[in-house]
Amino acid sequence: MKLAGKLLLICLAVVGTAMSSKAEVNYEMTVAKDGSGDFTSIQAAINATKAFPDKPIVIHIKKGIYIEKVCVYSWNNKLTLKGEDVNETIITYDDHFEKLNLGRNSTFHTYTVKVEANDFAAENLTIMNSSGPVGQAVALHVEGDRCQFRNCRILGHQDTLYAAGEGSRQYYKDCFIEGTTDFIFGEAIAVFDSCTINSKSDSYVTAASTSENQPFGYVFLNCTLTADEGVASCYLGRPWRAYAKVVYLNCALGDHILAQGWSNWSGTERDQTAFYAEFESTGAGANAEERVSWSHQLSAKEAKEYTLENIFKVENRVKSGSDNWNPAGE
Repeated sequence: MKLAGKLLLICLAVVGTAMSSKAEVNYEMTVAKDGSGDFTSIQAAINATKAFPDKPIVIHIKKGIYIEKVCVYSWNNKLTLKGEDVNETIITYDDHFEKLNLGRNSTFHTYTVKVEANDFAAENLTIMNSSGPVGQAVALHVEGDRCQFRNCRILGHQDTLYAAGEGSRQYYKDCFIEGTTDFIFGEAIAVFDSCTINSKSDSYVTAASTSENQPFGYVFLNCTLTADEGVASCYLGRPWRAYAKVVYLNCALGDHILAQGWSNWSGTERDQTAFYAEFESTGAGANAEERVSWSHQLSAKEAKEYTLENIFKVENRVKSGSDNWNPAGE
């Protein structure tokens, strides 16, 4: 064979190998601080995943403290971050409003983990903003649709969890979420199922900003509301925007929950459009007869509307269509 022909064959072989390498998709990978996995950084693993994959991708994260700011971009859909142990697999960062100093919207840049992608899941992880009680400091910021968090700890102080995205549907199961002021806030349709919600100071648990055309906002099912020692005066929520919607069903409320239950946002008339309700609350903080007059106690018939299937109906969102998403498989 002539030299030119041999060179052509070699070039074709090299190109073919490169194309084959590029076509390879890893649907499972491991992150480990000690170098025993595929990556030592969570963000590096995310950056290596295929954009818009044809099937789910799982990133296993071994025990360790990962000090990094993590973003799951919109093209990283169908991704699961799965920790080895909820108490020992920790993602943490310390950004806060004053530290970033990016103007009036600095809060939204303070996240430790941000999820822009649809069909995201996290399991057995601690997601923490470690900046302390220094003002607005988000631990977890979620905008994607059909996002799930199972057996996770979400830790911070003010503005711990930004459950965001108009029409975004989010499901939190068996999670521990704690903070001080408005530590669960935003516009998403979010269900907190069998979670522990812990207040670290006298303040407000939720600050929903539900869209006017969404029939559901934040729904707490079978949750337990606790507080740090010395915390004695907390509200179930206050409306960050008009039309805020928050409902607690079959929840155990500690004695730190004030008898009036709910508060309006000072200087506004948002109580006139907010929908704040409870059904069969129990515990020392359950005082149905003393709640503010503009809140509601649901009837058994009304409470039956709060199934996952109904809450997460896609027609309850701004967009049209149907996908029958039900993260609990009911």
